[in-house]
Order: sequence, then structure tokens, then C-alpha cells
Amino acid sequence: MTVDYCIPIIPSIDLEKSLQLWVDVLGFSKSSEMYEDDKLIFCMLMKDDLQFMLNQRAGTPVTPENYEGIRLYWTPKDIHILRESLLSSGYKVSDIEDREYGQTEFFLTDDDGFTHCFGVSTQ
Repeated sequence: MTVDYCIPIIPSIDLEKSLQLWVDVLGFSKSSEMYEDDKLIFCMLMKDDLQFMLNQRAGTPVTPENYEGIRLYWTPKDIHILRESLLSSGYKVSDIEDREYGQTEFFLTDDDGFTHCFGVSTQ
């Protein structure tokens, strides 16, 4: 069996708010939108060869205790410029740190409680 690619499904409590990060900061475009009662409940996100499904999260709008959900590891072209862009867009991000395993990284936890790690090779 072979796999050509994987499209992660990202559950969100408020898709419109999540799109601020995905579209405005990370540069994805949205397509294939679905609405229910005039509320966005699903859309595809695309950027070059990357695709994600952003989907209305089921259940309570309150994030359960100890909820980890998905984690995403991003490799930006320029880690410093991206971090500054996130900060200027109002996101709270960690400091940039050089890790013992050879990566330079910072973290962002989005409004849905998902951890986004941004890392590049330490040189």
C-alpha cells in the first residue's frame, strides 16, 4: 500500500477566528467552504503542496482539561521574521531557543489549544 499524501483535519471551535492565523499570518488560502446557519463549519486550506481541512469541532466549546489535540511542526523560511509577524498580529509566542537536538524553535498555542512549533536547523 502506498500513500500519496496526508491532509490533516484541524478541529476548531471558531473557524473564522482560526482563519486569522491560517490565512492572515501563515499565508494559506481557503476553498471548498461549507456553512450551516450562515456559520462557517468547514473549509480546505491550501498553500503550495500543503493542504489542511479546518472543521467545526464537535462537543463543548470549552477545551477539556489535559486536551492536547494535534501538534504541528512548521519549518519557516525565516524563523525571526515569522515570529515578529505573529507578535505584531497579536499572538503570544514563546522565545526562540536553541535546542540540544540541533533545532532552533519557538511555540505558539492557538485559540483552540493546539501547539504550533516553528523550527529550523541550528547553525
